[in-house]
Amino acid sequence: MVSGPGRLSVDRDACRGAGQCAYNAPELFDQDEDDGLVVLLNAEPAPAQLASARRAADACPNRVIVLAEPPERTEPG
Repeated sequence: MVSGPGRLSVDRDACRGAGQCAYNAPELFDQDEDDGLVVLLNAEPAPAQLASARRAADACPNRVIVLAEPPERTEPG
């Protein structure tokens, strides 16, 4: 079970504006209207948004997106 939000970061200097981030996770990423580079809209995606954050990071051809996921918490039992 995921216990909290993840943490996203991007390297705009390495971005080439392919747009896969905004296509795969429009609630988390956009592209700058002037230069087309990534714009991070939400650096702390909710657990329900982690799958789309992973898709965006995996789809980025320049690997400029880093997702630090929260540790999994197991229920005591």
